[in-house]
Amino acid sequence: MNNPILVRLATPEDAESLAKLNYEFNGVLMDMHTIQETLVSSNELVALGIRGDTPVGFACGQYFKSVCYRELYGEITEMYVSENARRSGCATSLLSFLEAELRARGVKEIKLITGANNEAAIATYTNNDYTKQEHAVLSKTL
Repeated sequence: MNNPILVRLATPEDAESLAKLNYEFNGVLMDMHTIQETLVSSNELVALGIRGDTPVGFACGQYFKSVCYRELYGEITEMYVSENARRSGCATSLLSFLEAELRARGVKEIKLITGANNEAAIATYTNNDYTKQEHAVLSKTL
């Protein structure tokens, strides 16, 4: 039987594990100092999924205030689960954890973006009561 996935907020001591998971996720190698600094000095929440003693996934959420809206706005910006931990409930646990953390900070609505062809991610999100919307996402490199 597999160990259950435990989820908690990441701390600066988790920088090496987050760097490894992020590299698996998107091929970007972040330095430890940048990760540690971000964890202590930003409005980003990073949930870390752990099986036994091994970090197996993470999800990032942000929250912010806008002059255009009365309520805080939340966004799930990234989520990754290692191949060996998929289909274990890790993604749902990460989402639930971040939702609770954002709710506790006053967020009433959360949005997220994923690839239009990322069927596994879309299924995970819709199974967790997110609704698919038709929006055009545009980006620009500065």
